[in-house]
Amino acid sequence: MSHPHSIDIMNHLACLAEKNNYIAPELYQKHNVKRGLRNENGTGVLVGLTNVSSVKGYKLEGGIKSPAEGKLFYRGIDVEDFVSGFQSQNRRGFEECAYLLLFGVLPTAEQLTQFNQLLDEHRNLPSSFTENMILKIPSKDIMNKLQRSILVLYSHDKNPDDTTVSNVLRQSIELISRFPTIISYGYQAKAHYFDSKSLFIHSPQAGIGTAENILYMTRPDNTYTKTEAEVLDLALVIHAEHGGGNNSAFATHVVSSSGTDTYSSIVAAIGSLKGPKHGGANIRVREMIQNIKANVPHINNRDILKDYLWKIIKKEAFNKEGLIYGMGHAVYTKSDPRTSLLKSKAFELAVEKDRVDEFNLYKNIEDLSLELFRDLKGDSFDICANVDLYSGFVYELLNIPPELYTPLFATARIAGWCAHRIEQLVSDQKIIRPAYANTSLAEKYIPLPSRI
Repeated sequence: MSHPHSIDIMNHLACLAEKNNYIAPELYQKHNVKRGLRNENGTGVLVGLTNVSSVKGYKLEGGIKSPAEGKLFYRGIDVEDFVSGFQSQNRRGFEECAYLLLFGVLPTAEQLTQFNQLLDEHRNLPSSFTENMILKIPSKDIMNKLQRSILVLYSHDKNPDDTTVSNVLRQSIELISRFPTIISYGYQAKAHYFDSKSLFIHSPQAGIGTAENILYMTRPDNTYTKTEAEVLDLALVIHAEHGGGNNSAFATHVVSSSGTDTYSSIVAAIGSLKGPKHGGANIRVREMIQNIKANVPHINNRDILKDYLWKIIKKEAFNKEGLIYGMGHAVYTKSDPRTSLLKSKAFELAVEKDRVDEFNLYKNIEDLSLELFRDLKGDSFDICANVDLYSGFVYELLNIPPELYTPLFATARIAGWCAHRIEQLVSDQKIIRPAYANTSLAEKYIPLPSRI
């Protein structure tokens, strides 16, 4: 326990730090600063070029932004077409997606088989890693455990600092392979040492892919249904990449531009994704849903539900921030293509789990929120459900603990991060260094005895 005097000192120092780090909002406008690297019309400031993926959420004509149906492209391929391609053949898609993002082309059947074999060869962690790194040093936060584990993998790499494409590709494939094992074992350690549950350490299996390995390693009995595997595989595919401007991809570009090693770059991206404004949004949705269930007596009554959502918007309910989590996106306006893909599979899983009523709750929140925002801002106002509205519901249906929601996001997004890192190293060796305007006034140095 901290000494009361120490607490007083820290509180005073905190007030001092806050006071002397405050910059008045009007100064940003005065110096023409693009806060959040966003233009005044809401579009992103152009800071680089990428071939990895693109996000289309609006039209821009003459500097005027107007709503449009959302589109997501992986290496120029519409993600909806990509998903339709592997689902129509009853195949899993994440490994094919990772190949496409890394190498820029769709694999042949033989190339995909070889790539799957490469991933299977590296799914196991180095000797004694599980015991020494994960079980002996458990963490309550799996993202924290993932970061620390990635940094320790640097020590197991005989050539960690080589930034040639061949070496970075080797490191990328190993990381894509090992993320599912690390997060699964990290969760098992957390559940055992902090929640007093039984400890289950299951070795990853060859031939079943990323999604099925996650279900296999996180479940005590290793069992799962075909629909469960398909839904999780889809969730991984649609979270694998989202353009170079998202916070964690940009972090990957920034850190990679310094010439540092792969492990440091990826850990920076994980740190970015860990933030609730980026990767933790589906947890906020889950918290909101729990609050709605606790305060709305008849959740399938649309009128009662609409009244409560209105209270949330007016900052009278839930966390009083005035946000309907899962609604709205920085880029998408009329629709988020990932949402429609996941929503369809979520319904299939809800039918299998006999939880269609709960699926309808999410659908009603989506529909009623749009009605409320249009009542508030006019019939022309466009807002859409983003992927986070249904991803948390899907994970809940899959009986995946909330502690793994964001780590699952990272397990999908590692493919995109590695693709962006390689692109940065190949195409632009210039270190990223934007400018900051200094707003402080000139001060004279005061000798220590003269300070008040």
